[in-house]
Amino acid sequence: MTSELTTPDGRYLVIQGRLWRAPNPTLPVQAKVKYMRDLLNGRRALKAAKTSGDEEAITAARKVVARAQVGLGERGPVWWNDGAPDLNRTLARNSPYAEWFARVEAQEPTARAA
Repeated sequence: MTSELTTPDGRYLVIQGRLWRAPNPTLPVQAKVKYMRDLLNGRRALKAAKTSGDEEAITAARKVVARAQVGLGERGPVWWNDGAPDLNRTLARNSPYAEWFARVEAQEPTARAA
């Protein structure tokens, strides 16, 4: 499975079978735009820094990316408040989403896209 999908509760994106925390859906639009812009700029800066081999620039760009991810809710404290654990980076098949994921995985790709 290579396509991206979202868990039924919206907490995770499943990418190549692994859970990745989704952005906080209650984040105000202005904040989301700011953090997304910071994230994309940080990733571009990281790519450029890696190409040039500048270790200080790599470190600085990684900090920008990390701050943006925390701001979006993808890292740092979880954005839900029901006490559910953070399963970020867990294989979906080894998580509480395993049955749901197995059903989705068994469907035809065209059925998932609908």
